[in-house]
Amino acid sequence: MKDYFFLAFNNLKRRRLRSWLTMIGIFIGIAAVVALISLGQGLQNTIEEQFEQLGSDKIIIMPKGMGPPGSAGGSLILTSKDIKVIENVRGVEYVSGYLVKQGQAKYKDESGIGFATGVTAEDFESMMEISGLGIIDGRGLKDDDKFKVVVGYNHIYKDTWDKPMQIGSTIEMEGYDFKVIGVLDKIGNPIDDSALYVIKDVLKEILNIEDEESQIIAKTASGFDPVDVAETIERKLRQFRGEKEGQETFIVQTSEQLLESFSNIFAVVQAVLIGIAAISLLVGGIGIMNTMYTSVLERTKEIGVMKAIGAKNSDILLIFLFESGLLGLIGGIIGIGIGIGLGKFTEYIALNALGTNLLQASFPGYLIIGALSFSFLIGTLSGILPAMQAAKLKPADALRYE
Repeated sequence: MKDYFFLAFNNLKRRRLRSWLTMIGIFIGIAAVVALISLGQGLQNTIEEQFEQLGSDKIIIMPKGMGPPGSAGGSLILTSKDIKVIENVRGVEYVSGYLVKQGQAKYKDESGIGFATGVTAEDFESMMEISGLGIIDGRGLKDDDKFKVVVGYNHIYKDTWDKPMQIGSTIEMEGYDFKVIGVLDKIGNPIDDSALYVIKDVLKEILNIEDEESQIIAKTASGFDPVDVAETIERKLRQFRGEKEGQETFIVQTSEQLLESFSNIFAVVQAVLIGIAAISLLVGGIGIMNTMYTSVLERTKEIGVMKAIGAKNSDILLIFLFESGLLGLIGGIIGIGIGIGLGKFTEYIALNALGTNLLQASFPGYLIIGALSFSFLIGTLSGILPAMQAAKLKPADALRYE
């Protein structure tokens, strides 16, 4: 086997330019696969960490869509009445409602679009506890904070505004002045790190909202199954809102179910992207096959000499299979290196240009080993037909070949 390897390696070395050109398709395909999977896996790991912080005992209730016109309870929004229904469900320990709205924000004559989150002081503390975050400067919200705001990390420490902002600064939202009293720790998501947190009733007042909840989070009491509690919440809300099963205008999911939904979406997206990248591998495989056919034609006399001095058909077959396999293997090694570089470069751009640490490249062992094995397999399979053609050559015909 050692002899086969050196023979194959030396034959590729003699045709360096052709070998490099042949491996380009493998480079591109493996690099794309490694980069895309690593980024997808990294993003999935980050989201799983966030869901772990949220906890498996949480149930998320969100609006789904418009109900039939004029139907009772067929509303797009959730309300405080829905919170009261959920509070009375057996197995629910506590319920929090959040109001999230996009609106105009202004700081020192500079305008921008901001996401304001309305919460109660108690819910704000719960949110900090669940997320594992904290206030890095100033303080959190209190119930009597009429026009006070806690800002996301980017307002103070990034370039959200041209002029520097600090504790005590005044930011205008929808024509009302709010005093900055605290700064939230960095989350890593540009939207969350640019959010504005105010007391919910104040946000309703400035936006002329009577009763609305963008999202409701319920915590399951100890000893209760979150899935069973979620099913009860869905049934009670459906009855209260006068909606039929399958026509609900809301979604009730446990944190684990929500994570599973995200994972399924990631799997589909990754499969599509990998399918596109696999086209490059197919092209690379065809290139290897073409090169090996050319090599068989060029080395017909050499094959005849080897057979004349005792080489078996299996020996010739293995020599050519080793060559094609080496093309795939070397192309895979270089492609993996390029893929790792692309993944890390994308992570760097996301962190420094976009200000998010959600997009992180992850390179588990199975990805590297799998990519290397796959590239070797592609190379070997692409060389089977040319190798079989070489092995079938008759010594006399091969020696007479011009």
